[in-house]
Amino acid sequence: MQNIGFYIARRITTDKTSGSKLSRLMVRIATGSVAVSVAVMLVAMAVTAGFQHEICNKAVGLTGHVILSSYDANASFEAASMELSYADIPAILALPGVRHAQPVATKGGIIKTENDFQGAVLKGVDAAYDLQFFASCLVEGKTPKYSNKPSLPLSDTVLIPLSLSQQLQLHVGSRFDMYFIQEPVRVRRFTVGGIYNAQLDDMISALVLCDINHIRRLNGWTDGQASAVEVFVDDMGRMAAVAETINDLQNAHLSDDGVRLKVETVTDLYEFLFDWLSLLDMNVWIILVLMVLVGGFNMVSGLLILVFEKTSMIGLLKSLGMGNGGVQRVFLYRAAFITLKGMLWGNAIAIVLCALQQHFRLVALDPITYYVDSVPVLMQPLTIILVNVFGFVGITLLLALPVLVISRISPARAVRVQ
Repeated sequence: MQNIGFYIARRITTDKTSGSKLSRLMVRIATGSVAVSVAVMLVAMAVTAGFQHEICNKAVGLTGHVILSSYDANASFEAASMELSYADIPAILALPGVRHAQPVATKGGIIKTENDFQGAVLKGVDAAYDLQFFASCLVEGKTPKYSNKPSLPLSDTVLIPLSLSQQLQLHVGSRFDMYFIQEPVRVRRFTVGGIYNAQLDDMISALVLCDINHIRRLNGWTDGQASAVEVFVDDMGRMAAVAETINDLQNAHLSDDGVRLKVETVTDLYEFLFDWLSLLDMNVWIILVLMVLVGGFNMVSGLLILVFEKTSMIGLLKSLGMGNGGVQRVFLYRAAFITLKGMLWGNAIAIVLCALQQHFRLVALDPITYYVDSVPVLMQPLTIILVNVFGFVGITLLLALPVLVISRISPARAVRVQ
């Protein structure tokens, strides 16, 4: 007897001839509404996760998760030098969650060709530098290889962004001069070894990778000096904890010799970018709530029609001794079947749409505005489960309202309804 409500609801559901044309139409509308609502929620979550994943990876690929630099450094690209010994890279690499650490140096200059000139920023790297990010967005040529041995000849091969190559008409194998405004003015000649397109023109429109020893010699630095140390962690979620631990290491270093390095995270450097990404989360919550309300209200309308159509059945069940709670469960089970069917269709639609976008990039974007050339999607199993649970619970709570009508139906009057 405990499952009598479920049994009756299942029989009503499987009986294709049960109900009027209006009720069957409302069931289809309710099912479609739930399907569309769930599909929209899943696609919105996938797009938001895709944006955050892609743009976070690009920002991290440029600077690392945690950046150590001198407190004398300013907003310009003429970064102050720091002693690598103060950073204590071996101690940082020994920290839990730290994957990699690499020294870098930056210096601003002007690239001049036969017909044009353009300001650019040299980013000096060595053999320890992880070039995986630049290799992933390489469009021509290959990533250069540099040595950690200062005794070897300097490599004049550089990696330049696509926007710079288009503006100055530079190609793989092209040679150009770069002037550095200092006393005295110096010039270096470089060869383009590769061209990359990170689609972050607002942030790195003219970032040129070169051998770090070029910058050291231009600035008169020793082999133990650099502009910064970039630290990579295994998990973005642990970035803040790792940064705090590194900061504690620097505080401990301060007591020894009075030198302390500035510790920043990628979210500190690109605060505007991550603020924009955080706004996407708010938009997603708005979409989730709206879609649950849309699907829920359509289900409420459909359920009310089912209740009024089955008035005689309700009276019969009550006259046989079933209480209001039991009868209400019958219609809640019936609504749950409709909701689950719509959710299955919604999941299928969302997965197909996301798969098509991921493989064929059907919806394009302007990379200057959005930092990606197509809408990124990232379907995560946990997100799919949470969205389905949120949608099902939200719609079910809304369905508790129309079933209250059942308690007002009198068995004596209901059984006379034909």
